[in-house]
This record gives sequence, C-alpha cells and structure tokens, in this order.
Amino acid sequence: MNASDSKCLFVGVDLGDERFQLCVVDPTGASDEQRSYSHDAEGIGQATASLKAAAIERGSRVAIAIESPRGAVVAGFLEAGFEVFSINPKQLDRFRDRFSVAGSKDDRLDARVLGDSLRTDPRAFRRLTAEPDWLVRMRQASRMEDELKQEHRRSANRLRAVLHEYHIELLALLPAADEPWFWDLVASAPTPALGARLRPKQVERLLAEHRIRRTTAQDVVERLRRPSVPAMPGVVDAGSTHALMLVPRLHLLTQQLAQCQTQIQKLLDELGSEDQPEQTSEHRDVPILRSLPGAGRYVVATMLAEAFWALQQRDYRLLRAVCAAAPVTEQSGRSRFVHMRYACNRRLRNAVHHWAWNASLVDPHFARLYKGMRGRGLTHARALRGVADRLLNVTVAVLRNGTRYDASLRAAA
Repeated sequence: MNASDSKCLFVGVDLGDERFQLCVVDPTGASDEQRSYSHDAEGIGQATASLKAAAIERGSRVAIAIESPRGAVVAGFLEAGFEVFSINPKQLDRFRDRFSVAGSKDDRLDARVLGDSLRTDPRAFRRLTAEPDWLVRMRQASRMEDELKQEHRRSANRLRAVLHEYHIELLALLPAADEPWFWDLVASAPTPALGARLRPKQVERLLAEHRIRRTTAQDVVERLRRPSVPAMPGVVDAGSTHALMLVPRLHLLTQQLAQCQTQIQKLLDELGSEDQPEQTSEHRDVPILRSLPGAGRYVVATMLAEAFWALQQRDYRLLRAVCAAAPVTEQSGRSRFVHMRYACNRRLRNAVHHWAWNASLVDPHFARLYKGMRGRGLTHARALRGVADRLLNVTVAVLRNGTRYDASLRAAA
C-alpha cells in the first residue's frame, strides 16, 4: 500500500467519548468526505455501511487509520473485513505539523491527518488483526494485577501514615503496615488504650492464625503497653476511624489480588498444556518463555499481554525497543549522547527490569554479565538493561528454533 495505490480508499478515524470522526481520502490526497457518527452500535453500523457502499461504488478496498489498537470501533471495522492500521499518538502529532504549523487541533483535522498519513507513510502504521480471546483475558488480568498492587501499596501507605500520627508503637512491629496479621492487630487495637488492654492469649491466637513466628505474643503485648505518643484532641478518634476503614479495604484488595494471580496462572497452564489437540503458536511459545531463567508468572504474563505481536513476529529489534532495552542515541556535529529509552511500554519496562535482576541471581551466565558490566563502572539500572537486552536476544532465538532454553548447551559451548 502506497501513495500510487489507485484501488484504495484511505480513511482516518478520530475517536471521542460520545462520537467519532471519519474522513475519507482518495489516492490523490483529496478529502472526499467528513462525517461524525455516534460511538455506539448504531453509529458503528452506519459508518461500516457507508464505507462498504463507497468501496463498491468506486471498485476499491478500504484501509482505515486509527490511533487506538483496540475497542468497539476497531472490532466493528475488522469484523466488516476492512484493513485497519494503528499508529502511535506521538507519531500522529508529528504528522499533524504537515497540515498546521500553528499547532491547531480538532477532530476533523486529526481524522484528515490519519487518512492522508496512511496514504503517504504506511510504514509508520501497524496493521491490526482480531485478537484471540485468551489474549484479551490475559491482558485484562495482567493489567488488573498491576492496578491492584498499586492500590494495595497506596492503602498500606495510608494506614501507615494514619498510625504514625497517634499509634506509632504498632509500627515498630511492622513498619510497612502491609501484612494481613498486622491489619487484624489494628482492628483489635485501633487505639493505644485498647492496645494496652489486649490480653496475651488474644495475640497468641492472632499470630497462630496467620502463622507468624518472627514475633512473639509477649513482644507485641510489651510494645502495646508502652506509653503512647502525645496527640491533639480528636486525633485518636479520627485516626482510629480512618484505620478501621482501611483494614477491610486492604483485606479485600489482598483477596482480589490472589484471585487475579490464580486466574493468570490457570490461563498460562492452559496455554502451556501439552494435551491440546491442535497447538497454535502461542501454545508452543508459553513453555519456551517459562523455561527462560528468571521468567516467572508475572514476567511471562506481561510479555504475552503487552508484546504479543512482537513475539509473534520474532522481531528482536522491535522487542528490545518496546521493552526499553534499546538505548537512544542523539548525535549532532561533535556532540553525541546515548541515554535510556523512555518511549516504550512502561509495564514491559518494569517487567523486563525485574526479569533481568532475577536472571542475574539464578543463572551463572547472566550473573557474570551483570558483574562484568558493574565492573566497568555501569550503574545497577544500566547493567540490568544490558542483561535484559541479552535475555530478549535469547528469547527471540529460542522462539525461532522452537526449543526451550537449556543452560547446559551454553555451558558446553
């Protein structure tokens, strides 16, 4: 597909919350039509019917450019048999400068820019295909796990901040305030006065229920019976009320996080099962990815959810770019700067960072790589990006060969 393609209608679609703008561009670059449709089933159906009629009338096919790679509008166009292409919003912002140097922006202009950019620069776009149902479920569960972890951390930090104002004796037992046994202790002794009256038998039952052995009931009781810190009038009542509201929220977040992790593990087990009657590529890829050193459930799920299309293409350059393992070089004249890549998928960047650290701990080869880079004066983060780059190279190699990672082969070589 290029600018000389006379058998194609280029359509730009700019999405909104309630409506989406559609602009049809002919092969010469002229804008034939600008229409707005409601962002619902009726509007998507009207847009699909209109484009099909235009394609039949002109005897051409339809290529659609859009920013978002998924959603109801994208699904409707793919189901209708249109070619749909996605582009990064930052790239679209650069293309917009060709139409308006003043920096103006509206839905009609964005739709026009999308359609014409697909006509002139198709290499900047990525063709979309219908995603398998397991990938949708994996992506939603993986992202939900990250959201629950963040909310869990925020709620635990709130509890710690509240206790620090009036009940700091409790924080000496667990400064992070992020474990279920500690939350139950807060629920039993939300104020210093109630904590001082707590009996050793109650604390013993609580610790035994949560299987806590690093702290004894006597230590907890002695800590709670110490003099409390001075507090302004009303601080204890307000703080204890706040703490008692945070405790059930933290228990609920912990329960939901466990359910989410179980769902991801079950889905990975299903994909990696060898009992499948007809194994597709993703069923063969999961056992290979799980065989890599340091790649646990979280890393494999994130890689599949966020970099599925790069893994399917076995494209090492693309994979290292979206994972932020590839550096960025800025050179002009005699000046030359090499820095970390920030234009990437942040979830992939975090997952690969932890993956590289785990691999350097469990695999001798990657441990030597990490120590060698640290010995050359590189920082911890820079050394991990180097290890991650090697890991991604190995990942693409084993996926291309269709074999699981075997550390003994490297040792023999």
